[in-house]
Amino acid sequence: MTVDEVMELAPVIPVLVVDRVEDAVPIARALVAGGLRALEVTLRTPAALDVMREMAQVEGAVVGAGTVVNLGQLDAALEAGARFIVSPGLTGGLAREVLAAQVPYLPGVATAGDIMRGMDLGLSRFKFFPAATSGGISALKALAAPFYEARFCPTGGISETNAAEWLAQPFVTCVGGSWVVPKGAVDPAAIEAMARAACALRGP
Repeated sequence: MTVDEVMELAPVIPVLVVDRVEDAVPIARALVAGGLRALEVTLRTPAALDVMREMAQVEGAVVGAGTVVNLGQLDAALEAGARFIVSPGLTGGLAREVLAAQVPYLPGVATAGDIMRGMDLGLSRFKFFPAATSGGISALKALAAPFYEARFCPTGGISETNAAEWLAQPFVTCVGGSWVVPKGAVDPAAIEAMARAACALRGP
């Protein structure tokens, strides 16, 4: 898949912090049933790589790795079956390795310099992070103007109450958010319902 195809799977990419491997399949099935197919499993827990492997077995799921910050994590994520890579920031070394692996990549950017460095590497699709504390929609509007060919997935401070406003911006293809899978006991029916609501955020 291309990065555009990943970003266009649904208006929301769930940002998943999963502690227990046994929760992986129920979460993935509920999200896919609700229409959210691109699943970002963050490398923030010891179980993350095994969670990715389990989720990748769920029909319709396109599982990626988030919070990838170095080459060791990149290699481990690809070995676990990651189909796209998301980073909180952008470094030349990591970006070049992801591009060499020919896997869709969303590096985090927050400034014009970040975007320019990414474009020097041939990138034009970015994660705007942390979105809320980096100036919000007004800041991204200002950045998107000179970089009109870029498209963004804002993440960080995005919720069900403000996601639609972000998605209404022409330079925003999708958003990342953790609200679809709240912390605590896994409730597949509730997750599926929240996924359906998230899919409806962009409108018909």
